[in-house]
Amino acid sequence: MADQHQQTTTISKTFPVKAKLKPKPRTPSKTPESKYWSSFKSHEIQNLISSIPSIAFSPVSSSHLFAAANSTSVTLFSSQTFSPTSSISSFRDVVSSCSFRSDGSLIAASDLSGLVQVFDVKTRTALRRLRSHTRPARFVKYPILDKLHLVSGGDDAIVKYWDVAGEIVVLDLLGHKDYVRCGDCSPVNGEMFVTGSYDHTVKLWDVRVENKKSVVEVNHGNPIEDVMFLPSGGMIATAGGNTVKIWDLIGGGKLVYSLESHNKTVTSICVGNIMGKENGEETMQYRIMSVGLDGYMKVFDYASMKVTHSMKFPAPLMSIGFSPNCMARAIGTSNGIIFGGKRKLKENEEEERGLRLGDFTGLGNVEKPRRQVLRPNYFRYFYRSQGEKPNESDHLIMKGKKVKLTEHDKLLKKFRHKEALVSVLHGKNPENVVPVMEELIARRKLLKCVLNLDQEELGLLLGFLQKYSTLPRYSSLLMGLARKVLEIRSDDIRAYDGLQDHIRNMKRSAEEEIRIQQSLQEIQGIISPLLRIAGRR
Repeated sequence: MADQHQQTTTISKTFPVKAKLKPKPRTPSKTPESKYWSSFKSHEIQNLISSIPSIAFSPVSSSHLFAAANSTSVTLFSSQTFSPTSSISSFRDVVSSCSFRSDGSLIAASDLSGLVQVFDVKTRTALRRLRSHTRPARFVKYPILDKLHLVSGGDDAIVKYWDVAGEIVVLDLLGHKDYVRCGDCSPVNGEMFVTGSYDHTVKLWDVRVENKKSVVEVNHGNPIEDVMFLPSGGMIATAGGNTVKIWDLIGGGKLVYSLESHNKTVTSICVGNIMGKENGEETMQYRIMSVGLDGYMKVFDYASMKVTHSMKFPAPLMSIGFSPNCMARAIGTSNGIIFGGKRKLKENEEEERGLRLGDFTGLGNVEKPRRQVLRPNYFRYFYRSQGEKPNESDHLIMKGKKVKLTEHDKLLKKFRHKEALVSVLHGKNPENVVPVMEELIARRKLLKCVLNLDQEELGLLLGFLQKYSTLPRYSSLLMGLARKVLEIRSDDIRAYDGLQDHIRNMKRSAEEEIRIQQSLQEIQGIISPLLRIAGRR
C-alpha cells in the first residue's frame, strides 16, 4: 500500500500531461545579440545621386558626424538625426574614398581624377591638394596615431605615403601588380599600414624599412575589395569574392579563419563593438560587419568564429561604417540610398551609459537623491496596501495556483489507463491525445490498452491514426503505433468492414504523402543546380 501511495505521489507531479514532441520553429528564437542589433532604429536617406562607395565616421564621438562619398561630393551627416549638415563639392570627378583625421577636425578625400584633397570639417575649405597619382585614386586613409601624414592608393598600382603639410610624397611603395583598391592603418603603430589590390594580395608596409618592400604579404585568392586591422593590431581581415578572411600578421601572415556566408562579392567590412557580459561583468566585445552585393549585412564574432546576426536590404550594398560610441551605423548602397541605424536605449541604459562615458564632466559627482527604503521597524512598512510593489529585499510568498485537471488526467491519476485513452480519443485533439499516448508508453501500458479496446474503440483509434499519422509533427510516434496496431489486432480488423475502411484510408493517406515527398525531391533536384550557378556569379 505504501508503494502504491509512493507511485501515485510521484506520477501525479507530472499532471497535466504535456507533449514531448515539439515542432521545429520556422524562425529561430531571438538571441541576445539579435535583440541588440534589432534595437537599431532604421533611418533611410534617399535622393542621393549615385552609389555610396565610402562611409567614414568621425573618431570624435561628441561630434556625431559621418561622411559619405557620393558622386562628385562628400556629404556630412549627423548620426543622431541622419540629416545632412553640410556638403563638400569641390571635386572634378567621382569621389572614391574619405577619411577623418584622428581629432575629427580634418577630412581627406580621393577622386577618380587621381587627386587627393584635405578639407577643414567646419568651414569645408580645401587646405591641401595632393596630386601625384597618374590614374584614379581609390582610397585615402589618415593614420590613427599620426596627424601629419596620409596613405593613398590607386589604379596606377602605387601606394603613396604623403607629408600633408608639405604637399609632397614621402614614399612611393611599389609591389602591387594590379589596381590598389583599399587600405587601412595600424591602430598600434603610426608607421605601419596594409593595402589590398586586385592582384589578390594584401601587403603590410612599414615606412621605416629602407628597401621600401612590404614586410608581410598574404594572398586572399580573389581581388581584394576591402582590408582592415582588427583592434589588437596583430590581425587583419580581408574581403574579396564572397569570402572574408582573418590573418595573423604576427605569425607571418597565417590564415586564421575563412568566412563564406555571402552569396556574392563582399564589398566592405568594418569593426564594431557591443557591450556584453562575461562572468557577470560588462565587457567590450568586437564584431566584424560585412556587406556585399547580395544585399546582406553579416555580423561575425571572431572570438567564437560564427555569424551572430544577418540582415537583408533591398539593394546591393557598397560600404558600411560604425560609430565609435557604438550607437549608430550607416550602410551605403549602389542606388544612392543610405540605410542608417541608431540604437534605442532604455532609460536605465542611458543612465548607466552616461555615467560610464562621463556625461557629468564639469559638474562634479552629481548623485540623484535616494529614496528612503522602508524597513520593518517602521509602522508604514506594515501599513502598505496590496497594490504596493515589493522591494528587492522583500521575501515574497506566492499563493500556488490550483491546477484544473481534465478528464483524461484524472483517469491517468487513478491508473485507469484504457479509459483515459478512450476519453482523450473522443476529443479528437492531437495535442491532448499524443501526450496521453507518450505517458502510457512511459508506463508501458499503451499496447495493453490497444489489446483491450473493443470494436468501436478500436475504430476510434484507427480513425485518429488515419487522420494524423502523416503529419510531420506526430508521424514519428503515430506511424510506429499504427504498425503495432496492425500486428496485434489484425484478426479483428479483418473481421469488420468498418475497420478495414479505416486501413484503406490510412494506406491512401500514406501513398499521397509519399507522392508529395517525391515531388518535393524532384523540385529540389531542379533548383539545387540553379542555386549553385547563382552562387558562383
